[in-house]
Amino acid sequence: MATCKTIACVAALLLFQGCSSAPRFDRNFGASVRANLAAQTIAPQNGANANPATGIDGQAARGAQARYQRSFAQSEPDPAPVIKIMGSVQ
Repeated sequence: MATCKTIACVAALLLFQGCSSAPRFDRNFGASVRANLAAQTIAPQNGANANPATGIDGQAARGAQARYQRSFAQSEPDPAPVIKIMGSVQ
């Protein structure tokens, strides 16, 4: 019985050893992520632009969107003709 308690105490101490100290990150931790995010942003100052570029008016945009959606509404093509070879019967 004492052996089980000793083994349990040793196992508990080994498990708690992993929690004994916090990891020490260097001051460059995350710098690569920040550098990659900055490299993917073309012009970060454009986010503060209160006067965005204007495009087409609403009616023309609605018509263009409707034409775009209708371009996908095509009927299914007829199935390919079946070729009978050597007098096969269907």
